[in-house]
Amino acid sequence: MDPMIVYGVPAIICIGLYFWYASIISRKNKALEALSSVDVQLQKRFDLVPNILKLAQRFMDHEKELLTRVVELRAKVQQPYSPTDPTELAAHLEASQALETGLGRLFALAENYPDLKSDATIIRAQETYEEVEGHISAARRYYNAAVSDLNNAVEIFPGSVIAGFARVKTMPFYEIDNPEWRKPVDVDSVMRL
Repeated sequence: MDPMIVYGVPAIICIGLYFWYASIISRKNKALEALSSVDVQLQKRFDLVPNILKLAQRFMDHEKELLTRVVELRAKVQQPYSPTDPTELAAHLEASQALETGLGRLFALAENYPDLKSDATIIRAQETYEEVEGHISAARRYYNAAVSDLNNAVEIFPGSVIAGFARVKTMPFYEIDNPEWRKPVDVDSVMRL
């Protein structure tokens, strides 16, 4: 038997496996980098929340329950988590989404308070919040694209075998888990507004 075949074929297979392994690790690191970008934007939102709550608290005495809930969600988002543990990561992303929903509800309720709605400070805070939400949305898209790329590499053979050896797991997507936008729109109620 030709020594080139005896040594060459296994060498080519080993090189191919190495490049596949390197590709999976690279995709995992890209997904973690994207998650870090999401966390940076979430931190901006996190830092903005106390100022918004202080402003809103001056005007919204009747909405203490919502204000308390937003404070609780803010604390939950701040808890440390392991980005490589899919369960902890999913819980972190879910808490972040709940905080986003709570803040959106807070701004919607602010519409019922003319003094709050017209206050220049709250207007600037809301504009800053909307800008941060735009950045979070962009970071979320980048993260989900990186996670999709990683998950495909990890789940498709032979990547699934190589990922098992490398202990690389799929990561959860950052999804909006808000069933409100999935409900059909009642046109009659919208037209009455």
